[in-house]
Amino acid sequence: MVSKRGRLDQFIAGTLQISKKAVRGLLITHKVLVDGQFAKSPDLQIDEFTHIECNGVVLRQYQPCYFMLNKPDGVVSATVDDKHTTALSLLHGVEHDMLHIAGRLDLHSTGLLLITNDAKWSAALMAPEHKVAKHYLVTLANPIDQEYVEAFANGMYFEYENMTTLAAQLTLLSSHQASVVLREGKYHQIKRMFGRFRNPVVALHRESIGDIYLDNQLKPGEFRSLTKAEVDSII
Repeated sequence: MVSKRGRLDQFIAGTLQISKKAVRGLLITHKVLVDGQFAKSPDLQIDEFTHIECNGVVLRQYQPCYFMLNKPDGVVSATVDDKHTTALSLLHGVEHDMLHIAGRLDLHSTGLLLITNDAKWSAALMAPEHKVAKHYLVTLANPIDQEYVEAFANGMYFEYENMTTLAAQLTLLSSHQASVVLREGKYHQIKRMFGRFRNPVVALHRESIGDIYLDNQLKPGEFRSLTKAEVDSII
C-alpha cells in the first residue's frame, strides 16, 4: 500500500467537487481546519491520517492502527480470497478500510502477522535496507545437523532470482526442529533453503519481527492492538 500524500487544495477540490479557486476562498475565510488548526496554504502536504474539516464537516479523520494476529494454519495472508478464510476477516469489530498486511505468511504457516493502515510504517518494516530480523520456529520432516547451520550462514544462491541470500542464523533445537532468523523475505525462502537438503518443512511458525514478539496470550485466530512501544520500535 502506498501512502496517500498530496496537496490540501487537490484533496478538498476532489472531495467537494469544487474548483481550486473556490478552495482558496475557503482557506482565506478560515473555513478549513487541518489537525485542529486553520489552514492557510493550498499546497499544504497532507496524508491519509490528516484530520480535515471544512465548514464544520469532517472530510477525513482516519487514525493509524496497528494489530498483531496469531495467524492459524489455513488462513490466507490477504484482504480478499474466494477459497480461504482471510487474515483480515479474523479482525472482528475492526474497520477494514485501508488495512493491509505487513509481511505475509504462507497459507499453512502460523504465528505473528502484523496488520496496519499505516503505509509508511509497513514500508519501514519491510524495507530491505533496514534488515529487520524475523524469527521462525521450523519443524522438518528429516533430521538436521551442523551442515545446515553452516549452509544458512554462508547464504544460498537462487538461480531464478540470480541472487544469494543474506547470512541466516540457524540454531538447532532438536533432531527435527530449528530456530531460523532471516533479515530478508524472499519468496518461500525458508522452505527453499531447506529444500536444498531435500528436507520438507512440516511446520513454520513466526515468533517475532524486530522487537515485536507474538503475544503468548493470543490463541490462534486472536488479535490485539500493538502497544506504543511496539509501534515505535519499527519507526
